[in-house]
Amino acid sequence: MASMSIRGLDDQALARLKSQAEREGSSLNSLVLRLLQGISTEIQPGALKKFDDLDSLAGTWSDEEAHAFERNTAAFAEVDPTLWN
Repeated sequence: MASMSIRGLDDQALARLKSQAEREGSSLNSLVLRLLQGISTEIQPGALKKFDDLDSLAGTWSDEEAHAFERNTAAFAEVDPTLWN
């Protein structure tokens, strides 16, 4: 049987989990196992595929949104000569 540590769990989330376990009369470990097992049956194969690009966002902006983005980020394309001296 495998063991696992969960890092980065904030105090609020931990408190909610403990509270739910207490309400159900179960241990925190039993609750988390049950939650994870329930999730694992709902996940479709490939659903957790890691993406390192923005392909899923491509083409989702309207023309107006794209122009607004270009206007608002135009300053980032300018070179400040004082930074190169």
